[in-house]
Amino acid sequence: MTRQGKLKVALVGAGGTTDGKGLSGGFKSPGSWGHQHARIFSTRPDVDFCAIVGRDPEKTQRKAIEYGTNSYTSISDMLEKETPDLVSMCLPNQDHFKATLQVIQAGFPLLVEKPLVFDLKEADILLNEAAKRNLFFAINLNHRFAKPVQLAYDAIKNGKLGDLTFASWRFGGEGASEHPHANLIETQCHGIDMLEYLCGPIESVMAEMTDKTGGGFRTLSLALKFTNGAVGSLIGTYDSSYAYPDTQRVELDGTKGRIVIHDTVKRYTYNGLGNELGEVWEAGYFNDEDRDFHRTFDNHIDKLLQALRAGEQPPVHAKAGYRALLVADAAIRSYQSGSRIKI
Repeated sequence: MTRQGKLKVALVGAGGTTDGKGLSGGFKSPGSWGHQHARIFSTRPDVDFCAIVGRDPEKTQRKAIEYGTNSYTSISDMLEKETPDLVSMCLPNQDHFKATLQVIQAGFPLLVEKPLVFDLKEADILLNEAAKRNLFFAINLNHRFAKPVQLAYDAIKNGKLGDLTFASWRFGGEGASEHPHANLIETQCHGIDMLEYLCGPIESVMAEMTDKTGGGFRTLSLALKFTNGAVGSLIGTYDSSYAYPDTQRVELDGTKGRIVIHDTVKRYTYNGLGNELGEVWEAGYFNDEDRDFHRTFDNHIDKLLQALRAGEQPPVHAKAGYRALLVADAAIRSYQSGSRIKI
């Protein structure tokens, strides 16, 4: 830490990072995810945003000046000179492995963007190397920190849903990637994580996918079985639009009621069994914070830095990213084999 008690945080990734739509956006727009990392760490009073690392010297220097920090083109040089308390990784989706492994082997606590990686063997290496060093290893599955999701989590925990019978997730918009299973691995990881966060572990999966629009299996449907006996479904696509209302929807049905989450941050509803009158949450007129999707990342960072300072495990460990990849891998094998795959 600095003399002022601030945590030193460095960002690896100055461009070509992933935005909320699964597209390569870098810092081109305020909605890009690299911008969100830099925005949060450069404005928090308890953080010394000490560095940005990028491959392009000029671009990285411009970003460093914009956010009042130091620029580097070498991860090893940055780690040696800055010795950050946390390294935040925001790289192109398919370029996560080597840089993440380098930071882990250097022994620095880190936060990585989803997906963890695209390959289970690489995921195993990252988790094992981090475990050897007892490292703080977090992943940004930020959907968990939306207000409607937290309300759903609390309602389930307090027994308002009863025993879960089925759960569904639907999420789709525009997207582009060279990987044939990009939508499943890099975007629907949020759905897999959300369903397991709210409903418990997925026990098995059966999958249908289509490549009818070209560019890989951009649209898919999964049938799920949970270890608690409930069933579920997941529909994901890059052949739709994020402009559509209710482009993201979660429904949870139980023996005592039903919960619906609309567009992650827009609305939460709960109806008790057989009751036409329900409970509804929507952000109030001045509540810009809870209606802003990007602020789910701020909420995650609040919890993450608290845990880091306290020497605790991160609120979302990288193991959750491994788990999402494990289910995605089972879905791919299910589609290829035409059979049900146990996780």
